[in-house]
Amino acid sequence: MSRLVLDRRVFLTGGLALLATAGAASAHGDTVHVTVHKMAFEPASVEVRAGQTIEWINKDPFAHTATVKDGWEVMLPPGKSATHVVRQDDSVSYYCRFHPNMTGTITVIG
Repeated sequence: MSRLVLDRRVFLTGGLALLATAGAASAHGDTVHVTVHKMAFEPASVEVRAGQTIEWINKDPFAHTATVKDGWEVMLPPGKSATHVVRQDDSVSYYCRFHPNMTGTITVIG
């Protein structure tokens, strides 16, 4: 086999591996993480696309919620996480039902 053909195969194989890695990174980017720590949502504001998942990770020793007034609610047990798949109409403000001073916002983009 000529060196040119071998070099081309190595290049193509490397390119396919790079594309596969890029796809995996993109799929991992479909989850936006919000940490609940010291009675606050961090970050307090997130921008997401419809279809992405928000995962709240509760690092506090007590329960919280991510509650949208007259909308949905996600229970966040102490030391656990919970998720919500974002819909197109999910540009909302939310709060913790147990601790109303804890607030956050979700903005759906694109």
